[in-house]
Amino acid sequence: MNRKRYTEEFKTEAVKQVTERGYSVAEVAKRLGTTTHSLYAWLKRYGASQPQQAKRSDDQAEIAKLKAELRRVTEERDILKKAAVDSIGHCNRYSKMPNCRGLMNEADQTILCGQWCDLR
Repeated sequence: MNRKRYTEEFKTEAVKQVTERGYSVAEVAKRLGTTTHSLYAWLKRYGASQPQQAKRSDDQAEIAKLKAELRRVTEERDILKKAAVDSIGHCNRYSKMPNCRGLMNEADQTILCGQWCDLR
């Protein structure tokens, strides 16, 4: 019976595809032309230890959660910006307009303008 011999580098790269890139063992084994049994053995031998894998998955879960929260907050901000301008056709910003008849903030001499202004 003729057995294939794989280099250490080949084995570690195969393990990285599973552990770091997230491919399934069956998919990697099929693409590389090896058996899933061999790949599981390589994972056991060359793969990251369990605590490191658990920490990595915890970090990935936290990153995904933070990305989702950022996306939600960004959408909310955009909706509120649009609603603030569209609701009355005015902007809700402080502006330094000396002839404006808006409300003056005495502390820093700024005026909450009641007119349309585009101060970006």
